[in-house]
Amino acid sequence: MTTDADHQLLALLRENARASTAELARRLGVSRTTVQSRIERLERRGIIEGYTVRLAPEHERNLVKAHVLVTALPKLAPRVETALRGMMAVRTLHSVSGNFDMIVIVEAPSIRELDVVLDAIGALEGVERTMSSIILSTRIER
Repeated sequence: MTTDADHQLLALLRENARASTAELARRLGVSRTTVQSRIERLERRGIIEGYTVRLAPEHERNLVKAHVLVTALPKLAPRVETALRGMMAVRTLHSVSGNFDMIVIVEAPSIRELDVVLDAIGALEGVERTMSSIILSTRIER
């Protein structure tokens, strides 16, 4: 079970996972030792699995992103997932309910390269159909 203090710490780490323990402690109003202990506990419990890189907005603006809705044959869905894991353009894969089985978030440096990625996803064995939406802008990202 996570506490309110844990949630506050996690929110700060989402903003900047490279923030120093001193900075986190100052913002939370606790000691550095307390922050370090909480982080270690959250890591041991598997709540924090790792840290990531957030790219600069200038770099992000140059990438073309899309949501790809995928319907997969049930018996081949694990094979589709494995193939998607191997595609570097795939940023996120969600399993969903509804008319589609998966939502795949992809990114590429150009429309031409995005088109290649979309064709590759559609050609995967087990994919029955896809529907893609190119992301024009991101209004909120937390």
